[in-house]
Amino acid sequence: MTVEVLPANQPETFYRGAGRIAEFRNVPALPDRPEDWVGSVTTRFGLAPSGLSTLADGRVLAEAVAADPAWWLGPGRTGTGVLVKLLDAGQRLPLHVHPDRTFANAHLASPYGKTEAWVIVSAQPNAFVHLGFARDVEAAELAGWVDKQKTGEMLAATNRIPVAAGDAILCPAGLPHAIGDGILLVEVQEPTDFSVLLEYRDFGLADGHLGLGYDLALQCVDRAAWSPARLDTLRGSATRLLPEAADEFFGARRLYGGDRVDAGFGILVVVAGEGRLAGEKDDLPVRRGDTLLVPYAAGPLRLQGQVEAIRLSA
Repeated sequence: MTVEVLPANQPETFYRGAGRIAEFRNVPALPDRPEDWVGSVTTRFGLAPSGLSTLADGRVLAEAVAADPAWWLGPGRTGTGVLVKLLDAGQRLPLHVHPDRTFANAHLASPYGKTEAWVIVSAQPNAFVHLGFARDVEAAELAGWVDKQKTGEMLAATNRIPVAAGDAILCPAGLPHAIGDGILLVEVQEPTDFSVLLEYRDFGLADGHLGLGYDLALQCVDRAAWSPARLDTLRGSATRLLPEAADEFFGARRLYGGDRVDAGFGILVVVAGEGRLAGEKDDLPVRRGDTLLVPYAAGPLRLQGQVEAIRLSA
């Protein structure tokens, strides 16, 4: 067997969950651990080694990949290029922003920023996310909001977007956003943990500027207005889970029983039903809540049965 069924990997964080990951994955409830970092070779910012995934044999995935990159990733590749999470919002998350690659390279010594996307697994009625400002915001106005922690004014300036199970939305680096309460989602992103928190005081934090100071950190914020038409471009279509703009950063494909799983490193999250994942070297049962690590060496696979999954890759 080459495919790994991964255990939950739930590092501590500052916001509350609501037990949705436990219900989804059929694992013990950890309501204070609202994220599951799936197949992660990324550490939490400033808190290494927290965040790293461990394989069933006890090896740290990052070390296993470094020792045999061709087996895991394929010829010529040295990094997975992607971070996948399950995220359970037991409360509204703070409004925050992720830097893009240019900013991260200049100020955080990283080739990656943190463009991300969300695939909604479940959502309570009237669930929503905040995404982008609805009007142009001047730099001084934003700085004042953050300095005085004027949460109400900040949130009032954003777009409030209803979401439901099955929705998929791209969130480009730089775009202010906040996941609302009552949502379980699969998040795919560039492999960093860079977040500039526009809100922090109400979440018991002292600041959230990545050690850069807010004068510099706020330069990564997209302060331009995002109209409804522009926001629509962040959604996929009948034939694509995510819009083409996501392709520069990661791949995300919805799969059903009978679909081929292309060869190559990837993460598979089973979101509904049960079935099997089979190939030349693998044949294993899968069910809702399973998270699977698929190495390059597995070759092409096929999903079988009454099952739905999301395949995520760089």
